[in-house]
Amino acid sequence: MGSSGDDGYRLLNEYANGFMVSQVLFAACELGVFDLLAEAPGPLDVAAVAAGVAASSHGTELLLDTCVSLKLLKVETRAGKGEHTGRTMIRSDSTPGFPELGTLWWPTSGSPIPNDFVFRFTHAKLSGAPVRYGCVLSRGLCTPLLWTLARIFTLFTSVALHARSEGERLQFMQALQDVWSVNGRSVLTAFDLSGFPRMCDLGGDFFKDPLPEADLYILARILHDWADGKCSHLLERVYHTCKPGGGILVIESLLDEDRRGPLLTQLYSLNMLVQTEGQERSPTHYHMLLSSAGFRDFQFKKTGAIYDAILVRK
Repeated sequence: MGSSGDDGYRLLNEYANGFMVSQVLFAACELGVFDLLAEAPGPLDVAAVAAGVAASSHGTELLLDTCVSLKLLKVETRAGKGEHTGRTMIRSDSTPGFPELGTLWWPTSGSPIPNDFVFRFTHAKLSGAPVRYGCVLSRGLCTPLLWTLARIFTLFTSVALHARSEGERLQFMQALQDVWSVNGRSVLTAFDLSGFPRMCDLGGDFFKDPLPEADLYILARILHDWADGKCSHLLERVYHTCKPGGGILVIESLLDEDRRGPLLTQLYSLNMLVQTEGQERSPTHYHMLLSSAGFRDFQFKKTGAIYDAILVRK
């Protein structure tokens, strides 16, 4: 199927991410981030902004860093600490009718839904009426790649936002697997894996069930679902099961070391904050988790696609 450089891939990926970008803007507006910064006598650090908008410090930091990447905010680093300043054009009293940005009207339902899809840090539930989503692309007019991506995004929005039937949830999980038809090659060829004859794509209840024997355990989009403590518990379980010379291939979207990019990974991290207890992480963060579990020979490679690869050995 196509590559990450395919025009159709880039187009639909840009549109899909545009939805999340709008949620960053709306969430920051609704929380009062821009008003707080505009009225402050000087730049504010994360703790001050979090206290001012009554939000969690971790969630606020993710939101602020993403706003910086979107050029909605500016950041200054003083004594190793980032301090943020706002732009006067983004204030609740700067544009007539601006408060209406707090609500979107979806034509498929005619019902207003508060714009807290991703970034309500005190709760992660939508309070509006359920919305049915439909794909505006005709399968006959799409390339297989474009249709796959459209299906993935449509199922993501419909299942992730609202309670769905078991059948729709299974469709959603299948759509997540379809991502590898687009991104699988780049992560599986990032390293020479010929020295690992038996590979295990880890799944199931890996916190409780016995782990199968393998030379290489593949953890694809697993660690970003969990807080550090649970990640450490899982990695320690894999380490004790893994034979000497074996290893782990971690497949995740990696943040830059300063956590202020790439934008797509920042958006994913905010999404994980709300839908799970997890986050996206930098290479150094993963190195800390993996080395603490006992693994060595840490290597990582940014693929240029959505997902990156990390390889470690026991």
